[in-house]
Amino acid sequence: MSMSKNESVLAGVAAGLVAGVAGTTVVARLLREKAHGAAEPGASADAGSPEHKIAFYRSPMNAADTSPVPRKDAMGMDFVPVYQDEAAGHSEVSGLAEVKIDAQRQQLIGLRTAEVTQGPISSDWRTVGRVAVDETRVRKINVKVDGFVEKLFVDYTGKLVRRGDPLFSLYSPDLLSAEQEYLLALRTRQQLGASPAGEDLVASARRRLELWDIPRSELEALEQTQTPHRTLTLTSPISGVVTAKNIVQGSRLTAGEMPLEITDLSRVWVLADAHESDLPRVQLGTKVTLTLEAVPGRTFTGRVSFIEPVLDPKTRTVKVRLAFANPRGDLRPEMFGEVVFHTRPHQGLRVPADAILDSGDRKVVFVTMGDGHFEPREVKVGDLSSDLVEISEGVRAGEQVVVRASFLVNSESQLKSALAALISKPVVADKPAGRVPLVRRAHDAPNP
Repeated sequence: MSMSKNESVLAGVAAGLVAGVAGTTVVARLLREKAHGAAEPGASADAGSPEHKIAFYRSPMNAADTSPVPRKDAMGMDFVPVYQDEAAGHSEVSGLAEVKIDAQRQQLIGLRTAEVTQGPISSDWRTVGRVAVDETRVRKINVKVDGFVEKLFVDYTGKLVRRGDPLFSLYSPDLLSAEQEYLLALRTRQQLGASPAGEDLVASARRRLELWDIPRSELEALEQTQTPHRTLTLTSPISGVVTAKNIVQGSRLTAGEMPLEITDLSRVWVLADAHESDLPRVQLGTKVTLTLEAVPGRTFTGRVSFIEPVLDPKTRTVKVRLAFANPRGDLRPEMFGEVVFHTRPHQGLRVPADAILDSGDRKVVFVTMGDGHFEPREVKVGDLSSDLVEISEGVRAGEQVVVRASFLVNSESQLKSALAALISKPVVADKPAGRVPLVRRAHDAPNP
């Protein structure tokens, strides 16, 4: 069953998208034939108007393979004519030319345009953050005298404690001896009366206990009871959770050991990586939000508290420290989440991100010039806001840019630029010596 002309055109479009650059040239040719009819090989050079003349013929698969007369390529495909007006067109963008696409072809390829608008540009950007402990809220419990753990109140890691809660009781012969000396100094001062020697003796014994971190309440109780305490109960200096535990009941401790670590998780850090290109948008105090899969439906708000001064040579990123309040304990250390840096928006020209054709070394948009003409322009882009891109140079507010089918328009523009380069050179027939011509007429049959 034969295909209609429209079905053939659509089939050509699909083949062009799959075949790449070579196929794109076929797509462009089919679209032109749809507009003004395909020219048969050997057609008159004058198609009506002076500018609609055949300049030369080219291979449908290789635009660089040309001929001044109709012929076939190595696969038996007819060369297609190239008209003077097809190769016409100029552009300030190297390798691209202005193209004309009529309304029927625009509808066929699904071409759409959007207006360049002036409006607020927000340079918000996202990255991944890791919840970490606030290092300024970590306390290690140490002992400054040798002793033994007689009773342990905090018997597992992760236990929640409040400030002033008992941690463990320590029996220390040295501490017991120091308390007895203090009581002896108190009795000596009482016997000596107001003598300075008695005051110095009491102050010296009291100072020794204070340097061992004996709390004031313990000293006051010692003075009132006049009886040394066999054990000393150490209490928590902050509210938090036990994050390290190196003792059990009955353990022997030496001066300088740190048997417990307590961490306050009411405030935590979130560590995020910022690439070099993101650093200009990161400042101390910048507002950030955090979302976690572990806490769906909630958004945590924090601020940038520190930016590391040294770049990581392996990842080429800088660690940014973010401070978050954590009163309910939902943010647990080592959780991962998405961090959004919110910056102050500014005014600028905006186009949809789909309008930008990025080749790596330049960025191009196609601007509607009216009457089906589209002009390529190189642009400079700024910040990205949602699906809009800031344009700092190349377009003006109110202009229309192509946002759909831009790749097909780009292929047509590249083809037209290549044809313009070819038409500026003399086209000579490719007939090397000893080669059988590819175009053979019926009466050119070989001699018997």
